[in-house]
Formats: sequence, structure tokens, C-alpha cells
Amino acid sequence: MIKRIYYLLSVFLVYQTSWILLYAQSQDSQIVFQNYDVSVLDWKLWGYRPNYWKMDFDFEKLSGKWAEYADIDFDIPGSVQMALKNASIIEDWNIGLNSKNIEWIENRHWLITSRIPDEWIPEEGKKMLLECEGLDYKGVVLVNGKEAGRFDNAFIPYTFDITENLNDNNNTIVFAFECPPNYLGQIGYTSQIRDWKPRFNYGWDWIPRIVQTGIWNNVSLTVKDKKAASLSRIQILANADKREDKGSLSIKAEPDYRALKGKVKVELTDSDGKEVFSETILASHLSIGKIWDNIPIKRWFPNGLGNQILYDLNLILFDEKGAVCQQNAYRIGFRNLQWLPTEGASVDADHWLCSVNNQSFFLQGVNWTPIRPNFADLTQMDYRKLLTSYKKMGVNAIRIWGGGFPEKDWLYNMCDEMGILIWQDFPLSSSGLENYPPEEEKTIYEISKIVEHYVIRLEHHPSLMLWCGGNELYQKGDVAPITDSHKMIAAMKKVVTSLDPTRKFVPASPSGPSLSNNPDLYGQGISWDVHGPWNLPFTQPSNYMELVKNFWTKNDAMMHSEAGAPGAMSVEMMEKYKGEYDILPADTSNPLWRNVNWWVQWNEYIAGGNNPNNLRNYVTWSQQRQSEGLSTAVKAAKQRFPSCGGFFIWMGHDSFPCMENTSIIDFEGNPKPVVEKLAKIFNNNTYLKQHENF
Repeated sequence: MIKRIYYLLSVFLVYQTSWILLYAQSQDSQIVFQNYDVSVLDWKLWGYRPNYWKMDFDFEKLSGKWAEYADIDFDIPGSVQMALKNASIIEDWNIGLNSKNIEWIENRHWLITSRIPDEWIPEEGKKMLLECEGLDYKGVVLVNGKEAGRFDNAFIPYTFDITENLNDNNNTIVFAFECPPNYLGQIGYTSQIRDWKPRFNYGWDWIPRIVQTGIWNNVSLTVKDKKAASLSRIQILANADKREDKGSLSIKAEPDYRALKGKVKVELTDSDGKEVFSETILASHLSIGKIWDNIPIKRWFPNGLGNQILYDLNLILFDEKGAVCQQNAYRIGFRNLQWLPTEGASVDADHWLCSVNNQSFFLQGVNWTPIRPNFADLTQMDYRKLLTSYKKMGVNAIRIWGGGFPEKDWLYNMCDEMGILIWQDFPLSSSGLENYPPEEEKTIYEISKIVEHYVIRLEHHPSLMLWCGGNELYQKGDVAPITDSHKMIAAMKKVVTSLDPTRKFVPASPSGPSLSNNPDLYGQGISWDVHGPWNLPFTQPSNYMELVKNFWTKNDAMMHSEAGAPGAMSVEMMEKYKGEYDILPADTSNPLWRNVNWWVQWNEYIAGGNNPNNLRNYVTWSQQRQSEGLSTAVKAAKQRFPSCGGFFIWMGHDSFPCMENTSIIDFEGNPKPVVEKLAKIFNNNTYLKQHENF
């Protein structure tokens, strides 16, 4: 309770400060809008059997007699799971097999309720917009018991005009979440996907089934004049010219008919607040796009190659009377990014050599999966801790995997600050039984809108380097990677190229003629971007490293967007999260290990004549095997530069305390021994001197 009071107080102070600043500014600028952060309100959670609330809940009193779970404190952003855990209704799902005991949550309807302060209610002539940046997953918004709008997509924001639902006072607001779909797990059929909700929550080879329900991103109430001008679909692109000290800025937007008579002030300042560029233009000019060249700038570089210079960009929309109707702020960087052919590649091969500011370099990174299944509850510190570890390790790129979610702004902002490039998958992923994307026109239209949102939201980030259709998507009736001849992939590519022609688009990861890292295909020039292996099937412990070295030194892939090796987490972590279960035996006869692990190496361990009763010896053996195998793979790939453009480890961090997994950082952020070896390889850039003119 003390923690909650402290949290609300801190948020309240932030809110008050923001309001004061806004009010002070309005004295000079005649600002005609106001934003309220609803996280400062007192939110409650109510749980019902499906649809029972429709017959029972009192929207005026915000109470219900038939609720199974009533009047539970809830934080926005936040998940139903965390609220129930904080209320001691469920146990920690990370312990033992507790995750199985909370699967019932997805079979309920959940109401998240509060009251809108009377002083927030707009006066005559103004409207109130409910702006929701992330709702997971499906339901309805009710204001004073009247429907204000519906939502059914976790990947896009929603804005509801609630003005007509408001009373003069005593206004209530309810988010009513329905049951999520039940079929989105790893083992399924990609072509049958019809619901836009993160799939990893349904169980993957590194996480059990924990299907989040909740509000995963910010929610605000905006009051503005009904006749206020506005800009939408704002697109920001910044690039560095070939000259080191000059850059270009492109801005495009859709002004409404009121904004067409107004003006937009464009302000660019450096990190010290010094003005770099400023100009006021007619808002109508943004409808076709406006480009400014020859802006004096300093370049942004990836981690290990230079500094991460960032600038503040502010757009201020004035109506024809000079009143401020809208303000948008961005942090941007200027860099020139190109994709060049890898050395020795055939003329028809994709370009997989990344060059930033005319310097080619090796992409050394990790695959980024959601930090937690209840990602609604994450904090900035959760992101900073992980990203700082990766930066220190020498990581210069991450791939945001397609089975997760579009990630919070914190991640993209921090990657800009730390120089970590981003490979962004769109939310499509393999399904185990069949990996062919949907062909239904309605579904293609829906993914196109998702892609549009992703691009417009993220394209201003200097860290963003590549767009990707999704994870492990195959051609129909084949195991070859999907191409842009598929209707859905073609539609996605069309959106990307129209909105962001500056960045590379690939149909999927992997891409090209070959799907997997297969020794039988070495030397044929058809291994472009490949996946695997994640555990070399070598069962002879005596010559394991010899086999590993032979496998990787003969490799000729241009890019490795997924490859890894399993390693157990520490004995101390196992003891902490085992619950009531015995850790040994470390095989699938033990329900603790069978829960999520595909990567158990117990049989190889026993085959080597090792003691089956010594857990610490097994952990040491497993971690050493991961350390030697993975570091050998990464080093071999990097030594092939510029024939090989990069290596992305699967996977970076655990989202759940897996006993053994391909992660290199465990559930609590502790590095496995392999990280030390990888850091030495990643932070050694002598190869750049050998190829500085490439």
C-alpha cells in the first residue's frame, strides 16, 4: 500500500508540474488544448465470468454484486495479472509451475474503472478525446455506461471522442476487456491468424502460457476546442548528406481543413538548447511534404564507431488567429545508412553489409524478445538495465522479434541514446505446423494499417535501420523463405516504400533462397540471411569443439539473424525459482524442466560419463558448452567480414526463469559466462582497420 501511495504521489507531482508549465506557456501562446495523464487517477479492477457484468455492473456507482473479483487496485499502464498478484489473489507465476494456475485469467471479462475529475470536464465549445496508446487486447470503452468505442488490436493506438458521453459532473470511465483468443501459440497455423495480439504470451520454447490482459501503454485525456486545427500522420525523416557537416530534414503531415489556414513553426535545437534551425511555414505545405537541406549538423554513429549526437525537433501548429492548437516533440539524429553487397556475393543477392556515415562494419547483436510476459508493467529502469548491459558488451544492433509487440517508446529512445541499431520485425511469426502468411483481404488490410502505424511512429529514430515482414515465414507448400510476391508481404512492402523509402525492407527473417544454416549448401552462394543452429546436434562430448569450429569456419552465409546455443542458468537462480519441485533430474521427466524447455542437454551430459546427481557440475558443463560454442560461432562470422555482414544471437535475455535456454542474460539480468567471451569479440574492432576502404 505504501508503494502505491508513493507511486501515485510521484505521478501526481509530475502531472502537476506538467500542468503548471502548460498553463504558464499558455499566457503567451494562447494554447487551446490541455492534456491529462489518467495514470494519476484511482483505478479499480473487477473480474466477471464472461458477459455477467453486462447484467450487473452499476456504472454510476462503479460496483457490481456478481463480480468474482471486486474493487482491486489497478495501475495504468498495467496488467490484470499484476493487479491480482499485488492483491495476493494469485501467486508469482515465475515460481515453479504457478503459471499453470493462472491460465483461468484469460477466461474472464475484466473491467478497469475510474472517475474523471469534474475539473477536467470541458466547457462548452470544447471536446474531450480519450487517447490510448496500447490496449491488450479486445473490448469496449464506456463513459457513464454508454459505449464510446471498441478496440480489437494490441498493436495500434486508439482515440475515442467521448464528448457526447459526458455529464456535467460525476463522470465514470470503464475499460471492459473481453476474453482474448486462445489459439495464438507457437504450435499452430500462421495462415489462420486473424487476431492482432502478441503471440509469445501463448507459450513459446522460452516462456509458458501467460496471456496478458491490460493497458500496456499510456492513456491520456485531451481537451481541445471543437474547431481547433490539427495535424495527423506526421512523418519525420532525417539524414546526413555525404558531406560530414550537413544534413536534411523531411516533414510530411495531413492538416485538417482548419489547419490549412494556419502555420507550423519548425524548431531544431541541439542538446544544449542552442537553436540549429528554425522556420515557420504554411501548414498546407506539409500535405505534400517539406524538405530542408544544408542544415548544419553533427552525425549520429552506432555504438563503438562514434558519438550519438541527438537533436530536439519541435513542431508547433498555429491556427489563423495565432493560437497554438498542437505541439509535437521528437528527438532525432542525422546519419547516412546504406546497405552494400557483401564481399563475394552474387549480383542477385540481397545486400547485407551495413554502412553508416560511409563506414562499413559488422552488425553484432541480439534478438530482442519482450522483457516480461506482463510487459504492461515494465518500467524505464527495466529497459535501461538490459540495454546498458548490451551496450557495455559491445552490441551495436538488436532485432525486435516478430512474435512480440511494437515495444514502448523507451526502447527506441534509449537505442538512439546508446547507438544500438534496430532491426524491426512486423508482428508476424512462425507457427510450428505451418508458416505461410494469411491471404485473406481483410487480414491484409489490417496488417497494412499496423505497418503504417509502425512506420509513422518510428521512422524518425536514427537507430532504426531495417523493416522486416516477420519471423520465419515460408512459401506455401515449401520450406523456402517467403518473398514479396506473396500478397500480404507485397502489401506490407508497398506501405513501407511509400512512407519510408530510406530504409531496407526484407520479406522475412530469414530471407533469400535458403532458410537455414545448412552445411550441405555451403559454397553455393545461396545462404543470404539464414537462421540456426540453436543447438548443434553433436552428441560426442570429446570432440564437440572440433565439430563446432569445423561447422562455422566453412560457413558462407551473408547474415545470421538468428543463431545460438543453450546454457543453464545458475544453481542459485534455479533454487530461487523452483518452487516446491526438485531440480534434479534435469530432463523432461521432471515437470519443472518440461514446463518450457526445448533446450535440455541432460542426455549429452550423461553420455559423457558425468555424475547425474551433481547439479552444479551440470550447470558448469552446460554454461561452458554455450560459452565455447557460441563464442566460436560469433568469432568465425566476424572474421569473415566483409563476406559476412552480421550475427544476431538468439536470444538476448530471458523473459521467464528458464532452467536452461539459449539466452545469454538470465531472468534477473545476470550475464551467463558466455557474455564475457562475447564482449571481448564484440569490442575488438581491429577488422575495421583491415577493411577501412571497403
